[in-house]
This record gives sequence, structure tokens and C-alpha cells, in this order.
Amino acid sequence: MNSSEDAGRRAANKQTGLILGSIAVVFFFGVMAAQYFGTPTASIAVLGTAVLLYLVVAIGRHLRK
Repeated sequence: MNSSEDAGRRAANKQTGLILGSIAVVFFFGVMAAQYFGTPTASIAVLGTAVLLYLVVAIGRHLRK
């Protein structure tokens, strides 16, 4: 492997790490918001909204490339 392949692999690894980290952050704050609201319906709505927003951002980034 040459240095350009190594740089490409590092960039891909960073992107994958950021995506996985952002999934964890979305669910973390979604669960915290769900606990704050307290009712089961609100909990499902908060988590569903968090997942939906993440998917919109992720798919939007992919389509833009």
C-alpha cells in the first residue's frame, strides 16, 4: 500500500467513526429526552423523531455526494 491508499483508508475510518458516534449521541439524547417527558407516548415520539432526523441527515449526505 502506498501513502495515498493509507490516507484514503484513514479518512474512511474517521467517517465511519463519526457516523457510529453520532448514532450513539442521537440515541443518548433521545433517551434522556424520553425520560424527561415521562409518558410512553412522548418517549416513543422523541426517540422516533431522533431516529428520523438522523436518517434524513445521513441519507441527505449520501445523496449529495
